[in-house]
Parts: sequence; structure tokens; C-alpha cells
Amino acid sequence: MKILVTGGAGFIGGNFVHYMVETYPEDEIVCLDLLTYAGNLETLKSVEDKSNYKFVHGDIADRKFIFDLFKNEKFDVVVNFAAESHVDRSIEDPESFVRTNVMGTTTLLDASKEYGVKRFHQVSTDEVYGDLPLDRPDLFFTEETPLHTSSPYSSSKAAADLFVMSYERTFGLPVTISRCSNNYGPYHFPEKLIPLMISRALADEDLPVYGKGENVRDWLHVYDHCVAIDLIVRKGKPGEVYNVGGHNERTNLEVVQTILKALDKPESLIKYVTDRPGHDMRYAIDPEKLETELGWKPKYNFDTGIQQTIQWYLDNKEWWQNILSGEYQEYFEKMYKEKGRA
Repeated sequence: MKILVTGGAGFIGGNFVHYMVETYPEDEIVCLDLLTYAGNLETLKSVEDKSNYKFVHGDIADRKFIFDLFKNEKFDVVVNFAAESHVDRSIEDPESFVRTNVMGTTTLLDASKEYGVKRFHQVSTDEVYGDLPLDRPDLFFTEETPLHTSSPYSSSKAAADLFVMSYERTFGLPVTISRCSNNYGPYHFPEKLIPLMISRALADEDLPVYGKGENVRDWLHVYDHCVAIDLIVRKGKPGEVYNVGGHNERTNLEVVQTILKALDKPESLIKYVTDRPGHDMRYAIDPEKLETELGWKPKYNFDTGIQQTIQWYLDNKEWWQNILSGEYQEYFEKMYKEKGRA
């Protein structure tokens, strides 16, 4: 198969590219990324010379570019990770989230319909469901939970999901959607909670925690997410949504405390800051449908996964330090613009 992975230089997309290139040497993996602030070609260094891998620089919302790409490459499968994804940024600039997350997705859908893609998979988020109360630990998001968004980011993802499902019903395009809980693991952009806290703790800098740190997230190791997406693409039923969760609920404060303990740093580094507007209190996913219908089981629980993740950041300081210093952008200039690949 020839598989297009959009947003493949980002955190989850990059891990998925690694997984697919290494697991399916007979498949062709084409990574498409615009390389905005969160896209990093250094994430893909270890696969860039593989014979079954190719990188393409481009924008999923550029209609002519996308249609030309689909016409020339004749993809069998599209897995769409490409998205603006930071809630704080969506509050500051909602329009860019509409352009990429909604218009970009519909452009990909139109091209997939035009050129006979056999499976279009949309990578979504549990944030489209809104949040759950802290005093009801028995409640979980299921695939039947109504969409109830809280931020411009989650609203743009929900809109994209609705377009994806409409293309199955209206045009018969074979689509699937996965909605995941918070991911963590290698190659996570340093502005996100876990890598941010690791990098700042190592530098003995203040660790900013929203509100009282009571917000609860269900943490999913990115490797387990990649396995789930692969299963859904190959075995999932067209027109279906599959929730992917880790059953690993932790408060933000507990996550930060775990990181500090692993790094032997004092909790006095924690500094509570004013909460973000509309901050969801609790996310928790029930992955029973994915487990029973497709046989998915996570490899990691949070206790094992967070230790592996912390060790990865200790072993790969150059990767995230280059991002913090801006040197990863220089790598792109050297590898692609100077060589005429972009």
C-alpha cells in the first residue's frame, strides 16, 4: 500500500511514521508536513534514508498542491494527523485553526474522493466531547457521547470530524475516525505539559501549573496510539468512530510531582498560575469498542510509560534543546530549502 501521513513531522504523526516505516517495509510511507513551529524534521532523521519513506513539504489547505500530489502519487490510504493543536494558541488565533483543521481536512477529503483513496482516517481528540465532572469518576467518554466543545481548537476538530463522516454518508468515501486521550512519549514538542516540565525541571526553572493542578487527563503512550490507528486503518469498519484511551487518569499536579520525583527535584519548583479560559476539568475515555472489536491492548500503563518517556528526554537532550534554541529550523533549511526539496 501507499500511505500518506499528513502532519508526519509532528509528535504523534512522527511516531506513527517511525512505526509504519519499520513495521511494514513493503508499504510506501509518504510524510507530508508544512513544518510550522511544531513540525520537526529531526524527528524523522532515522528514517529519512529508508527506501520505503519519502518526505513532501506542503500545506493540506493548498488545494492545487494537494490535488496534484494525489494525482501523481495515487495513495491507497490517507491518515490525517495534520492539525493546529495547542488550546492556548487557538484562544489567541482561532482563524488559523479553522484554516488548517477544517479547510485542510475538507481539501484532503475532496482529493481522496476524486482519486479513489481506499481508506481515509481522521485522527481526532477526546476534547470534542467537552469534559467530565471531577466528582463522577464512573463517567467515561464513549463513541456515543455527544460533541460538546470548549475551545476554538476542539471546535475545529469537531467540525472536521463531522465533515469526515458526511463524506462517508454522502459520497461513500471509506472513512474512520479515532479520538484519543492525551498522548505522551518520545518526540513531544516542548511546549506541552510533560516535556515542558521535564525540560524546566532539569534547568531548575519554575514549573507553571494551571489553577490548582486539579484537572484530570487520561494519559496514553504514543506507541499504543500508533498501534491503535494501524489496527483501525486495516481492520476498522468504514463509517465508525473508535475511542483510544489508556485508563491512566492523573491530575496535572500528580503528573508534575511524578516528574519531579523521577528527576530528584524539589516540589518547590511548582508555581501555580492563573487558569486558562474554559479549561476542561476531566477527560476519560472508555476504549472498550476498540478492545473488543479490534483486539487492541495498550503496552504501557502510566507508571511504566512515564519512566520510559523521562529517560528518553534524558537520553535525547540534543533533540529538544535544538527546538528550544531554534536550531531545528536550521536543519530544515539545510536539508530541504538549500537542496531544493521544498
